[in-house]
Amino acid sequence: MRNIISGVLGLALLGALGVGGAVAADTSAPAGDKPAAGEAAGAAPASGDAAAGGECCKPGDTTPPLDLIKATPIGGLHNPYNDKIDAMSEEGHKKYLSFSCNGCHGGGGGGGMCPPLTNDSWVYGASDDAIFRLIALGTDELKKQGYKRIKQEVVVGPMPPFGTIIKTSDDLWKVIAFIRAKNPSSLKRAGEATQPLAPAP
Repeated sequence: MRNIISGVLGLALLGALGVGGAVAADTSAPAGDKPAAGEAAGAAPASGDAAAGGECCKPGDTTPPLDLIKATPIGGLHNPYNDKIDAMSEEGHKKYLSFSCNGCHGGGGGGGMCPPLTNDSWVYGASDDAIFRLIALGTDELKKQGYKRIKQEVVVGPMPPFGTIIKTSDDLWKVIAFIRAKNPSSLKRAGEATQPLAPAP
């Protein structure tokens, strides 16, 4: 009898916690902030408005890079710091160093065991969108999504994915701003068409 009572009390407690959790989830955010149908509850919203079909991206965006990529169609990622490259250079350089980009690309972006960021051979394209996706996804995933090498470099090793190492899209945009500051001529190509122009087979 004691086991039955304990079991009933346990089920009642679990039921109460389940209902309480659902109520808390429903009241924690205004209706406009709830995930859209098909969007995972608890997934970080794309604060760059990409999920809502708006123009991406905004300064200070805390969306994780991989979530922003999922929410933004190819060609839709645009660095909000393109008009502030010089002002963002120092902060972007600190982030570049903190993510150990210098281990492969050199402290000033001049290269090392990986390509220099100071030349104009942008292997997968020089658009903001292509560079953001390349850094976040790495070359292996980028190729799986249909991207092809359009330029060649002496170094052909793969770029590892940094989309989980770099926690916010804002941090990644600041790193890209530093790269643009080291290679100012690349800025004129920031808005060029992004591959793949057609879906991968």
